[in-house]
Amino acid sequence: MNRQRMVVGISGASGFIYGVRLLQLLAQLDIESHLVISRAALLTMAHETDYKLADVTALASHYHRTDDVAAGIASGSFRCLGMVVAPCSMRTLAEIATGTSSGLIGRAADVTLKERRTLVLMARETPLTLAHLRNMTAVTEMGGIIAPPVPAFYARPQDLAQMVDHSLGRILDLFGLDAGTALRWGEPDKPPAKYKTSGSELARNSGGSVGINAG
Repeated sequence: MNRQRMVVGISGASGFIYGVRLLQLLAQLDIESHLVISRAALLTMAHETDYKLADVTALASHYHRTDDVAAGIASGSFRCLGMVVAPCSMRTLAEIATGTSSGLIGRAADVTLKERRTLVLMARETPLTLAHLRNMTAVTEMGGIIAPPVPAFYARPQDLAQMVDHSLGRILDLFGLDAGTALRWGEPDKPPAKYKTSGSELARNSGGSVGINAG
């Protein structure tokens, strides 16, 4: 493997733009991305953004259908840095926590855990039920990382794009990757990273948030 690789899952929770922007940042870092989008995520995409499926898949190095359980990323022999589910719905969380995957996102996450690679779930739901919390505990006990996209207001974000980029910068930190988009507490201020997606473009492609959390 000459190029580092990462699996990206986009499930049906609100926050489709996190997955889109993650793909853009991985491309800037020259990380080969392998994308899976759940069926419910396609509904979220339509409600929250102006993107079309072809727009999103074009951002990834490779796109795998959610029903393609024969894809390379479904095997432990597929070497990669790990996997991020951005965002992660409570249904997808439950499947990963119980090992009962119904599609490629769950299977790829299961493979990531069994191979002891880094799995990060950007869980998106509030308030949380006891079932949600127990599933998060189960994934954590298996070695996964639950990382909700919580905005850091100390960074004084000027727009939605900076809030999204800061959160994803911290996610990529978990893989030892520096996207240059996170303001680091206690360190000298640096000019913000050059956004290939401007705040106005992100706002244009992101409509009002909806409460979809189907999987």
